[in-house]
Amino acid sequence: MLFELLNNGVLFWGLISCGLAQLSKLVFELMGDGKLTLATLFETGGMPSSHSALVTGTASAIGLQLGFDSPVFALAVTIAFVIMYDASGIRRAAGLTAAKVNQMNKEKNSSDSSSNDYLKESLGHTRLEVLVGSLFGPLVALPGLFFFGSPLHILQMLGLTIG
Repeated sequence: MLFELLNNGVLFWGLISCGLAQLSKLVFELMGDGKLTLATLFETGGMPSSHSALVTGTASAIGLQLGFDSPVFALAVTIAFVIMYDASGIRRAAGLTAAKVNQMNKEKNSSDSSSNDYLKESLGHTRLEVLVGSLFGPLVALPGLFFFGSPLHILQMLGLTIG
């Protein structure tokens, strides 16, 4: 099973796309706020959408490997659209609602500073964050899969063997 996972370039490059998008949030945060918070690596929301990078990177890698006319590619693209719509629609609306509830809670408890029960506000993404993430995914996954292949192939190119 480990051998099969190491030979799955589609999964690997989809996850690499997601991870690099999440890491790039640190750069955007540094440029925007002038500060670097490592907790950003474990939060949802922000520029770019790592979920969008994951699904578009994976879908494009599936297309490259199986063909862009493959029913599996069509399914992957459909799922990617649902996830990106959810990120910029439903999850974003939930985050905006949480911000309003938190504001009402602050106003209500302005005299009691000990109440720190706030809802998480950074849940979804703007359309621009989703767009950048959706472009980021294939820009990482397609060259990665084309030039380097699966992790197993990369290990073999480095002269390392498994099993």
